[in-house]
Amino acid sequence: MSDILKSVHRTAKGLKKTGVIDKATMRNFDAMCLTTVHEFTPAQVRNLRLKYNLSQPVFAQYFNVSDKLVKKWEQGDSSPRGAALKMLSIAEKKGLEVIA
Repeated sequence: MSDILKSVHRTAKGLKKTGVIDKATMRNFDAMCLTTVHEFTPAQVRNLRLKYNLSQPVFAQYFNVSDKLVKKWEQGDSSPRGAALKMLSIAEKKGLEVIA
């Protein structure tokens, strides 16, 4: 999240506490601050793993999946979904240390 968005979100939280904005508006601000998720191609998964110089088994541990599943992602036999997809998106944007 950018510094500007963090500042806006902090301000919105304060405004909600004081009753200036309602719950629904606050939910909209919260949604804007979430990391967007996109599909990963096999090459993108592999490139992210190689960027951190990790083996498939170690990379898999970061995402709490099996090394066989990482291999399937990289070969295109399966695609990341659910929590793993969200974590890949976060790792891509903010680095693996954020999810470690």
